[in-house]
Order: sequence, then C-alpha cells, then structure tokens
Amino acid sequence: MTALYEAMMTECCFMDKIHVPDGMGGWDEEWKEGAEFKAAINKDSTLQARIAEKEGLTELFTITTSRENSLQFQDVIKRLSDGQWFRITSNMTDNKSPSFSGINFGQVTAEAIGDR
Repeated sequence: MTALYEAMMTECCFMDKIHVPDGMGGWDEEWKEGAEFKAAINKDSTLQARIAEKEGLTELFTITTSRENSLQFQDVIKRLSDGQWFRITSNMTDNKSPSFSGINFGQVTAEAIGDR
C-alpha cells in the first residue's frame, strides 16, 4: 500500500553550483543538474506564510522525501515537471523518521527561488 506522501511525489534533482573560467582571468557561476530523486512539495498556506507573501517575501514550501536524500540547509533543488527551483531553509536531520521505523521520510522547509 502506497502512503499518501509517496503518491504525491514528483521527480526532482539537486542543482550543483560549479565555477568556470570567464575567459578574462575570473570565474562565472553555472548550475548543473545533479542526482535525481522524488519529493512531495507542498506550499505553506498558513496565515503567517500568506502574510509574509503579501509583504513581498518569497513563497514557502514543505518538502517531503525519503530520509536517504538528506536535504541540507542551503541545498538547491529543481522540480523537473516545471523547472521551479527551491532553496532548502532547514536541515532534514531535524525532522526525519527514525531508521528503525517502517515509515521512510524526512521533511525540510524551502523557499521558491525561480527557475534561474
């Protein structure tokens, strides 16, 4: 039997920042798609999040994935279905199921950062 959070998962990938020579002795940043994984991404619709959005802050999300993916603070990921990018704003180590549990998930908070 599939859990609801697993049924809601979509394909995502890590975005890896690399530095490449700019041809003038400096460096440019580029982003490269990394390892793929599945995650359920839900918009935070709490009153506090809606107020923050109206004040010009970014949209907030909760991302649920298997605990093996180990999303960390400041990781950048991309949802492959629409190209939306997210910056992780918490650590999964703070909110994941224990290894002996039959439920395999971890959650982090994230902010939408566009599709660079």
